[in-house]
Amino acid sequence: MDLIKKLDECEARLKELQEIIMDPELVKDQKKYKDTMRENGYLTDVCTLYDEYKKVLSGIKDATEMITAEDDIEMKEMAREELKTLEEKQPKLEEEIKLKLIPPDPLDEKNIILEIRSAAGGDEASLFVRDLWEMYCHLAERKGWKTETMEAQETEVGGFNKIVTSISGNFVYGTIRWESGVHRVQRVPATESQGRLQTSTATVAVLPEAEETDIQINPGDVRVDVMRAGGPGGQCVNTTDSAVRLTHIPTGIVVIQQDQKSQIKNKEKAWSVLRARLFDLEQSKKDAERSAQRKNMVGNGDRSEKIRTYNYPQDRITDHRINLSVHNLPSFMMGNMDEMLDALNVYAKEEKFSELDK
Repeated sequence: MDLIKKLDECEARLKELQEIIMDPELVKDQKKYKDTMRENGYLTDVCTLYDEYKKVLSGIKDATEMITAEDDIEMKEMAREELKTLEEKQPKLEEEIKLKLIPPDPLDEKNIILEIRSAAGGDEASLFVRDLWEMYCHLAERKGWKTETMEAQETEVGGFNKIVTSISGNFVYGTIRWESGVHRVQRVPATESQGRLQTSTATVAVLPEAEETDIQINPGDVRVDVMRAGGPGGQCVNTTDSAVRLTHIPTGIVVIQQDQKSQIKNKEKAWSVLRARLFDLEQSKKDAERSAQRKNMVGNGDRSEKIRTYNYPQDRITDHRINLSVHNLPSFMMGNMDEMLDALNVYAKEEKFSELDK
């Protein structure tokens, strides 16, 4: 990619946007206004870096000319020092610009529905589901996000076979979108009397929350059933038809919501989950089309892919997609995941930037 050419294009586009923003008619179309302001903010950041980059290039040129033309030894030495500083700064700034050139994904701003399910490992897998859920809840608390449990299937040992939680706040999907996949734990379970190491797995799905305007669902494609809720739930949850099951006939997706005593609230939550799953399905199809010619290690959305191992004996968390290991597992499980999450997002941006070269 011709970096200067790309940056010149960004600069020209920013000037166009600034003229569009001055048009009073823009605010009448809220979607267009929001998209325009988002692009304007993104390009402003890019062009701020470009201004700094131009100063560095100009400084390198001036220092080089001074070294050649200047007779004063002291001035030559000052120019050499300046040149060395600028030449060290140039590649770092170029890398920063390349990452910034990746346009922000509008989905990154969305809230999410987080689904965690036990897989291999029986009771220990269900305990691992609880651990992962608490990890993300700690992360949400640190970030100032709001969490709400939508569905929880508890086990006798205190774990979960499945737990569904909505998380809302600033840049939620953009922060943890790459958490989807199979998470593996290696440890001696509390349920193991012989002290033997066991490997268990759980699946995580991070679904961007979809508004009704994001995806159109034909009501005729959805069968709605109401029934009595199963499992523990208090005095009246099992004696009224409060549980709701939605079946999306074209895809076979089934959503059951029974946590609330109110059928209306359960139906509202069930529709929210159904929209998120169908929206995620559409996005996955688009991602598959875009990545048909390449191997996208981070963003392929494969729910069956083993993405991370939590090794308790070695106090290590390893993400297999980017070959990154971090230590202090207790801290990580308390939601201190920034090093891993940042590395995943940088890697994903680098992959996207490599596509721009093609």
